[in-house]
Amino acid sequence: MQSYGLASISEFLGDFIVYRNLSPMDARLPDLDAVREAAAIPPGVTPRKSEPTYARVIARMLQAAREIKAPSTALRRVLYVGDTEVNDGGAFHNLRAATGWPGMAFIGAETDASAQVTVRDDLYLANRWAALTDFDAYCRAHALPIDAHTAVIIDLDKTAIGARGRNDHVINAARVAAVRHTVDGLLGDAFDAARFEAAYDMLNQPQFHSFTTDNQDYLAYICLVIGGDFITLETLVDDIRAERWPNFTAFIAHVDARRTALPADLRAIHAEIYARVQAGDPTPFKAFRRQEYRETVARMGHLPADASVATLLADEIVLTQEVRSMALAWRKRGALLFGLSDKPDEASISTEALAAQGYRPIHQTATHAVGADATG
Repeated sequence: MQSYGLASISEFLGDFIVYRNLSPMDARLPDLDAVREAAAIPPGVTPRKSEPTYARVIARMLQAAREIKAPSTALRRVLYVGDTEVNDGGAFHNLRAATGWPGMAFIGAETDASAQVTVRDDLYLANRWAALTDFDAYCRAHALPIDAHTAVIIDLDKTAIGARGRNDHVINAARVAAVRHTVDGLLGDAFDAARFEAAYDMLNQPQFHSFTTDNQDYLAYICLVIGGDFITLETLVDDIRAERWPNFTAFIAHVDARRTALPADLRAIHAEIYARVQAGDPTPFKAFRRQEYRETVARMGHLPADASVATLLADEIVLTQEVRSMALAWRKRGALLFGLSDKPDEASISTEALAAQGYRPIHQTATHAVGADATG
C-alpha cells in the first residue's frame, strides 16, 4: 500500500454527484423536484438512500446524465460500488428494480482476516478493496462488461473516501468532533466534557438506534439537552428502555412542552430544531452539520507529501486508490460514473462565506490517495 499524491473525487466523477437533498452538483441534471411527479414522490418528501423511491429518482438522473455524455448510447447495465451489504446492497437492488437493468454490486470492507470473496447472488462481498480488479474481471466473465452501456454507481463516504475497515475511523472522528464542538459552543461554561462523552458513547450504540434511528442530528440534540440539565443520561436511558417515548419525535415534543426548563440560551436552538423535526427534515440540527463539514475538510489533504502511509491512514480522510484507479479505467471505457452520498448537503458543501475563503465541496476537496492501484 502506498500514497499516490493528492487527488479528489471529482477527478473521476466530476459533478455527477448527489448528496442527501438529491440536488445534483451538476446543474444540467434534474433535481428531486424536477422528477418528483414522474417518480411518484409526494411534495415535501425527500427519500433516503435505502428507499425504493430514492432509486426511482436516481434512475431518472442516470438517464439524463447519459444523454449529456453520450446521447445516442442506451444504458443497459448497472454496477454499484459500496461498503455495506444492507444499505448499499439494498440501494443497488432498488435501483435494479427501478431500471430493470441487470447488474452486480461490489461491497468492500477491509478486515484482518485472510483475503476472501463471497458472491451471493448479485453481491460481490470482499474484505479487500484491491479485489475491485477481480470484480471487474468477474463482471466481464458473467456478461456484465463495464462499458458505454453501463452505469457505475460509486458510494462516497467510506468507499471513495475513508474506506471502510481501513480509514473510516477518521470520518467518524470528524463527526464526533463536530458534535462536541457544537454542543460545547452552545453550552459555553456549562459544557462538561465527561458528561458529553458518556452521553454520546452510550446513545450512539446500536441498542438505542430504535430511538435515535441512528440519526446524528438527533444524537447531537440529545447530548445538548443532557448538557443543559434538562434530563440526566441515566433517566433518559431508563425512559427509553421503559418505552416512555416510542421515538425521538415524541421525546423532542416532550422537551418542547417543558421548554421553559431549558436554559434561556438553548431555547432558540431548540425551537429551530423542533420546527424542522415537525416539518419532517431529517437533518434538523444545521449548526452541527455545518460544523461537521468544517471538521471533515480539515482532515482532508492537510498532511505533508512525505507523510507515511500509516500516518495518512491514522489522521487524514484519504481517497481510496483502488476505487479511484478502477473508476478512471471504467470511465476510459465509456462507462457512466455517478456518485451517491447520504451525507447531508450541509455537511458536504461549504456556505457562501466559506466558499469565498476557498472552501470546496467534499468531492472537490483534494486529499491524499492511498492504497494499491487496482488496475495494476
